Amino acid sequence: MSSADFFFVLENLVVRDFKIRYRNMSLGIVWSLLNPLVMMGVLVLVFTFVFPDRSRHAFPVFILCGLVPFNFFTIAWSSGMTCVVENAGMVKRVPLPRILLPLASVLSNCVHMFIQIGLLLAFDLAFGFGVNRYWTWLPVVWLFEILFVTGVVMASCALDVYVRDLRYVVDSIIRIIFWMVPIFYTVENIPIRYRGAYEFNPIAALTHALRRILMEAAAPPAEVLWKLSISSLVVLVAGWLIFRRLQPDFYNHL
Repeated sequence: MSSADFFFVLENLVVRDFKIRYRNMSLGIVWSLLNPLVMMGVLVLVFTFVFPDRSRHAFPVFILCGLVPFNFFTIAWSSGMTCVVENAGMVKRVPLPRILLPLASVLSNCVHMFIQIGLLLAFDLAFGFGVNRYWTWLPVVWLFEILFVTGVVMASCALDVYVRDLRYVVDSIIRIIFWMVPIFYTVENIPIRYRGAYEFNPIAALTHALRRILMEAAAPPAEVLWKLSISSLVVLVAGWLIFRRLQPDFYNHL
C-alpha cells in the first residue's frame, strides 16, 4: 500500500468512527462539551462548599486543565482498546495494514479533544488570563499526550484480541488513574520524595504544564517537559512493538 493509499484509508476510517459514535444521538457532538462541563461543575461545587479552598483563583480553569487531558486519555483508551475485535470482519477479509485501526481510533477521539481544548481556552479567556506567548507550547505538550495515548491503545487493542477480560481491567485502572492525576490538587501537594517519579505520569505532567502556560503565563518547567516527552515516546514505541509482535496471529483469535 502506497503512502497516499494509507492516508486515504486512514482518513475514511477516522470519519467512519466519528459518525458511528454519534449515530442516533439527539445531542451528537454536544456531548463532547457537556461531559467535562458536568464533571467540572461537580468538582467546583464539592471544593467550594463541601471542602472549601479559597486559595485557588479561577478554580473552573484549574479543574479543566486536568480534566480535559484526563478525558481524552480515558475515552480514547476505552474506545480504542476494542477497535481490532470490533472490526474482526475487516481484519479477516480486507488486506490493509492493521495498524490503521488503532491509529484511526485515536485520531477520531482527537476531534473531541480539540473541542474540549477550545472549551478550556474559552474559560481561560473568560477568567481574564488572556493570550500569552507561551501558548506556543500548547501544540507541543498536546502532541506528546496524543503519542502516549496512541502507544497505550496499540498495546491494549492487540492484547484485547487474546485476553477479552482486559477491558474490565482497564475500567478499574481508569478509576485509579483519576486519583493519580492532579485534577483537583496540584503537583506541589505530592511529597517531594515521590514527585520526581510522579511527574513521569504523562497526564500529570501535561496538567502541570497546562496550568503553567494558561494560568501563570510561564513556560512549562524543563524537567516536566523532558519527563513528558520521554515517557510518551517510550510508551509509543512499546505499544508499537507489542502490536507488531501480536498482529500476525490476530486472524486465528478473532
